[in-house]
Amino acid sequence: MRVKSRDEGMVSAFVVAIALALFVASGLALDSGRLIAARVDAADHAENAARLAAQEVVGIRAGNPVIDPTRGRRVVEQYFATHDVSGEVRFDGRLVTVEVHSVVDMTILRLAGVPAKELSVTRSAEITDA
Repeated sequence: MRVKSRDEGMVSAFVVAIALALFVASGLALDSGRLIAARVDAADHAENAARLAAQEVVGIRAGNPVIDPTRGRRVVEQYFATHDVSGEVRFDGRLVTVEVHSVVDMTILRLAGVPAKELSVTRSAEITDA
């Protein structure tokens, strides 16, 4: 007959704790990487849309170049539609500011109760005197 030790079963609890810690760490690493990639992608879209809008310049011959908000807004909306992006655009004379919104679904952290994270990226473009 085998004698039971008082430490019996302790290894199982330790293995479960280590496995849980590794699962959480991998979830943070994977989902954090996805968030960083989504932020970079949103920044690219915001920069590209702002540059497109900044090319819609009027008033050059009059010596007062400004961005045409109507045409600038139209090209940004076309860009958003083409690339399936959402956001806002604001104009201030020679400056255009584009804000892109994105929702990133979590993969592993969803199991910990974090279904998705929202992020916003803002980029601007300004016309300058040549």
